[in-house]
Amino acid sequence: MSLSIETLAHQFQRFGERECVPASPLYGRLAVGIAGDADLLAIAALAQARPVPNLFLAAVHFLLLQGIARPLAAFYPDLVGDSQASASGDPFPLFREFCLEYAAAITSLVATRRVQTNEVRRCACLLPAFTVAARRLGDRPLALIEIGASAGLNLLWDRYRYDYGAGGQCGAPSAPVRLACKLRGERLPPLPAPMPMVATRVGLDLNPIDVRDGDAALWLRALIWPEQRDRVALLAQAIEVARQHPPPLLAGDAIALLPGVLAKAPDDAALCIYHSFTLNQFTAEARARFAALIAEYAAQRNLALIAIEWREPYPSVDLSLFEEGARTELRLAHCDAHGSWIEWL
Repeated sequence: MSLSIETLAHQFQRFGERECVPASPLYGRLAVGIAGDADLLAIAALAQARPVPNLFLAAVHFLLLQGIARPLAAFYPDLVGDSQASASGDPFPLFREFCLEYAAAITSLVATRRVQTNEVRRCACLLPAFTVAARRLGDRPLALIEIGASAGLNLLWDRYRYDYGAGGQCGAPSAPVRLACKLRGERLPPLPAPMPMVATRVGLDLNPIDVRDGDAALWLRALIWPEQRDRVALLAQAIEVARQHPPPLLAGDAIALLPGVLAKAPDDAALCIYHSFTLNQFTAEARARFAALIAEYAAQRNLALIAIEWREPYPSVDLSLFEEGARTELRLAHCDAHGSWIEWL
């Protein structure tokens, strides 16, 4: 991957001014600072995966989580406890100093790691889409294939408990992972009763994360923004579920792996392929190949394709249904990037 310094500066500026507000004031300030700093942009330019701002900031967070004792850590609420106890003033000078001192370690991380957030709260936005897909495909058990599965935590969505407030609850009451999702708008998302059955599940990822590996689990932790300690708690709970019920994960290029995986999908199951914030890491050519592959296979059997990707001004939940050779496109919802709210359309 090769991006110009000018393109990177624009990406960091946009990330700081638009994507971090109001979720992470710290990352908002740091990203805007990086956008105007040639030395830090030069380090970021060595990244081998997208999105670069998330990757770069996670690399610094990872080093701090490893216990490097530096004054910068005082600005990270998840490292110092209560956010009110964090340092005051401008964090960017200390951040810049840290990045230059640990440039070699940061360079190694951005050159070898990927943005694999595996945000489990997104399952609260996926669940209504699974419900619609299962109904349209005959209420048969689902054969799940996740593109960009990371650690596979979102493959285990049927093991979680969901609370949509006035919209209702579903999932096992005793589930250790409990996901709260606020509703916006006037429509209620369809919830399953009971939960859809899962016949098979498999995740495809260039670099699957084994949550039994402490270093790999810490990288997932580093990808969570410092102010969002509720996400940290959910991640820890979901990791425990995954350690008890490891989801099947295949390493490699999803487009290369997909034909073989599709060929093994049971004929008596409802085929459901899904991805969340994954296509933004594909090249335009790879996106076109992926779409062509899905269309080619859909000529042979019915299937559902569920996507949560950015559609300005919010991410959207989209369902593509392929039934008897016909394709139906449904914009199901707008949602929060981390799954904290959903607006059913």
